[in-house]
Amino acid sequence: MKSVYHLLAAAVLPALFLLASCQGGGQVDNSASIVPRSDVLESDGGSIFLAVTATGDWTITLDYPAGTDEWATADPASGTGSRADVRLRYDANTSELERSVTIVLKPANGPSASASVTQKGVSSGDKPSAVGGYGEDTARPLWLELPATRAGDGRKFYAHDMTGYGYRSFKTSGVRNWSFYWDETEHMSLWVAYPLNNSLKGTGSRTNEWGFDPLIAIDKQPSLIGGSYGGGWTRGHQLPSADRLSHDANVSTFYGTNMTPQDYNFNSLIWGNLEGRVRDYAAKADTLYVVTGALFDNSQAWSGTSSGFAVKIPTHYFKALLYSGPSSYATGGYMMAGFFLPHDTSIAKANCLDYIMSIDALEQQTGIDFFPNLAGVLGKAAADALEAEAPSKFWK
Repeated sequence: MKSVYHLLAAAVLPALFLLASCQGGGQVDNSASIVPRSDVLESDGGSIFLAVTATGDWTITLDYPAGTDEWATADPASGTGSRADVRLRYDANTSELERSVTIVLKPANGPSASASVTQKGVSSGDKPSAVGGYGEDTARPLWLELPATRAGDGRKFYAHDMTGYGYRSFKTSGVRNWSFYWDETEHMSLWVAYPLNNSLKGTGSRTNEWGFDPLIAIDKQPSLIGGSYGGGWTRGHQLPSADRLSHDANVSTFYGTNMTPQDYNFNSLIWGNLEGRVRDYAAKADTLYVVTGALFDNSQAWSGTSSGFAVKIPTHYFKALLYSGPSSYATGGYMMAGFFLPHDTSIAKANCLDYIMSIDALEQQTGIDFFPNLAGVLGKAAADALEAEAPSKFWK
């Protein structure tokens, strides 16, 4: 069985990680390379990954143009063999002028390799900014679908109304559509949360109007209008297009903030089957509150750069479901279930029900606190009991 990482190694990484190979006479090729995730950095401080290929010990040094200050570091600055977890950490550029640095990989044996990166100045760049800017460090609404958010974790909360714009920000329809927890460094949402029922689903058809999210600066989003991320990965919806069929709401499902790079077979088979099952659940509910997300923090695999930069390949996908409505299985009108799937093409033809679990178990897998606002409706003890409860036959 092939994991996502193995597939990436076969399809994408050959362009980044040149594996040492035997040449004539049985000698080992000691050629080395270092490839930055992006060769253009924003003016803000941050970090990018460096792909290092080497067959033995190595060190990394940074060469700056004469007369310039040091503003970046390699972490770690030395190691052994090929690695995908080396970072170039860099300070904010407060000047209007761009600046550059050459990253030099020096193997213990064989010739050195190098790559250069340029950091923009504070006013450089010709891409327009978004008109929104409504992100918040933590979520203030008490909507039942929202997971807990953490102050200072580097991610921001945003919400769309049914027009696809900012909820209660401008041009609002007054009806919430979907929310997301955006990781600007990784150019992906950790999760997307939304209510679902037949009324909210609406009527219409898939628009395929790929575009930029108006709430996020354009140069921080993957550009997916002309195609996918590169490297063979599909554009995988977190909020499915089929869950929002009215025109404006459907258009919003094609924003880059709603996308992740996903294996084609995983997306079209087991994940697509789970999405259909979720709509079936919602058809029986007054409202089904849905959280869909992707875990990518520990991933060391990336897409191609067709979207403008390499994006981490999620290691797992999850759904957290809170049912509100009539059912003999419900407690106080509510019940819950979670799904946690490895992003692995080998499970593409498996049954998604093999990956169902309690919300407590899903929280242990993801580190996310789901449905914290239900305690305000049922009381903490009742909400905790629902989270601990194994999924009933309703979900199966």
